[in-house]
Amino acid sequence: MKFSAIKKNRQKKKKSQLPLRLNILFVSVFLLFSLLIVQLGVVQILNGEEAQQEVDKTENTPSQKPVPRGEMYDADHNVVVDNDPVRSITYTPPKNGQTGNERLQLARDLAEYITIIKDEEELEEEITERNKKEYWYLLEGNQKIVNNRLTEEEQNLDTGDKYQAELDHITEDDLAEVEWSNEIYNVIAIKKELDAARGLSPHIVVNEGLTEEEYAKVATHLNQLPNIDATTDWKRQRSYENLLNGLIGGITSQEEGIPQEDREYYLANGYARNDRVGTSGLEQSYEDVLRGRKEKVQYVTNSDGDVIRSDVVVEGQRGKDLVLTVDMDLQQKVDEIVEDELRKAIDNPGNNTGFLEDATAVMMNPQTGEILAMSATHYDREEDEFKNQAYRTVYDAHAPGSAIKGATVLTGYDNGVIDIGTRLNEKEINIAGEIKDSYSDLGSSNNDLQALQKSSNVYMMRIAIALNGYNYTYGQPLALNPDAFQIFRNHFNQFGLGTETGIDLPFEATGYVGPSTQYSGLLLDFSIGQYDTYTTLQLAQYVSTIANDGYRLKPRLVSEIREPSNDGLGPIIEKNNPEVLNHVDMEQEYIDRVQEGFRRVFTRGTASGAWAGFPYEVAGKTGTAENPQYKDGKEYMTENLSLVGYTPTENPEMAFAVIVPKNGTSTSRNSINHDIGKRIVEAYYESKEE
Repeated sequence: MKFSAIKKNRQKKKKSQLPLRLNILFVSVFLLFSLLIVQLGVVQILNGEEAQQEVDKTENTPSQKPVPRGEMYDADHNVVVDNDPVRSITYTPPKNGQTGNERLQLARDLAEYITIIKDEEELEEEITERNKKEYWYLLEGNQKIVNNRLTEEEQNLDTGDKYQAELDHITEDDLAEVEWSNEIYNVIAIKKELDAARGLSPHIVVNEGLTEEEYAKVATHLNQLPNIDATTDWKRQRSYENLLNGLIGGITSQEEGIPQEDREYYLANGYARNDRVGTSGLEQSYEDVLRGRKEKVQYVTNSDGDVIRSDVVVEGQRGKDLVLTVDMDLQQKVDEIVEDELRKAIDNPGNNTGFLEDATAVMMNPQTGEILAMSATHYDREEDEFKNQAYRTVYDAHAPGSAIKGATVLTGYDNGVIDIGTRLNEKEINIAGEIKDSYSDLGSSNNDLQALQKSSNVYMMRIAIALNGYNYTYGQPLALNPDAFQIFRNHFNQFGLGTETGIDLPFEATGYVGPSTQYSGLLLDFSIGQYDTYTTLQLAQYVSTIANDGYRLKPRLVSEIREPSNDGLGPIIEKNNPEVLNHVDMEQEYIDRVQEGFRRVFTRGTASGAWAGFPYEVAGKTGTAENPQYKDGKEYMTENLSLVGYTPTENPEMAFAVIVPKNGTSTSRNSINHDIGKRIVEAYYESKEE
């Protein structure tokens, strides 16, 4: 019994100890979980942002690397524009950024191997006083010194304004503490490039002037230069330096990046701020084609934010290639002809006005719209230099004179004021004492063919008077119907005169449109090409439309877009087929009649003397327009000379326009328009035989 009681007491004691231990265990676990929850709360609430940044440091971060632009080839598939590889040192900022002091140290390390500006004078000029202040500010202890100089108000400024205030407090005596040298300037210049980098896109620190030795040194020390890479960049290279000047176009540098005025557009279309883009000419018109597909790279960073690995996610592909309509050999010959004839004309002692400085020419296929050549030479009197400026054919407009009389006659036909064979009195026109007549006595009357052949001013003016709608009496004022101007312009627009031609360039001039004033004499001047102005390209489209039976073709400089290839031209992606903009709305017999008139101009009319014995069939129209110039308070009369034409007369395959403004007058002018015209037609046929 005694033993049994003892046993029961022990069992009872055991049972009482077990719940106590469990309770202690449960309490301990509860306390541990509570501490964990508290710690998580602290991390989330107090240190959440910092913790997330630490996580982000090791995430894969995407970036895009630019690729070379597409190339350009001429009609014979000769390279016109391509890309030259350039050794390049780049900097890719770490994801979590770098302080100014860290970038300064990196610049010092990089300066051990490269000099980004070789010319010492240029290097010193590149460094501004602000650059020096920023350098001094980052030297050890100086930030604290400058900060103590701030007023209480300046201490409370925003970060950017406060930094500017700190720089303003740096004195000349402070800067004098530094022994400035080209070595320090080089460090500053490198740091400026590092500061310019944005995001995780590689920023070019230096490529131009980088020597092979410098490149090799950086490449072998990359492990000591975090976020620096030695790679290959590219620059645009033109095979024909001065041909098609201004029409090929240019691109921005990486320093310029995308244009500020178009930044939203480019950023929305996947561009980075430092991407190079076309700014003019074909480089701008075909930006979407030439830009290529960027290489997409995933960067893996360590906990310090440094890039430790990169993986190519999407292979980059350089831009697509353009094949031009222009044969650069023919283009070069036309450029030489235009410059040569301009030189001769300027040196001509008989042409003594002193204003002649430009000559332009455009050649195109009237059946396809393909531009065969666009040439302009400008004589810079101040520099005494002849410059190739092809863009003037698209952007400069001049009064062409009688070259547009084909459009005037066709306007008369279509409005019923004349018909085939209509004869009009050649007697001078007198409006309230102002005499308007032809350049010489052309007989008592002429029909439509003779009017074109002889270039009658009076015939064209009588068409304008009929369109005006008011009776004309010799010697009396003539009331003006302003609608007559619009009737003329509506018809002229159908030929490309006074409207956009549609050429594949980002901008083209359409010429001056004179006001429809109350002076009827200006309407008469309009009818003979001495009021509104037109570009050489517009005149080429006009005569092409007549040559092509009234079909106005869209002119173009690009014939094909092709896939990029490492071995010549790739497959055709897109072909620019002929595009008819409009068909002149009139009977074909009227177009045929003007074509015959244009043929007679060269066989028995105003151009026959200059073109006598020429071996090829040509039809077209000559033109002269008064162009007064003013110098030192005096007026000097000069004349614009023009010429439009096409060849051969049946099934024409080449149309051309020539304008040479500000020549001498009829007593002293040269025949430069004819000289250029004959030589470019010969050059065209010679190019076909080659």
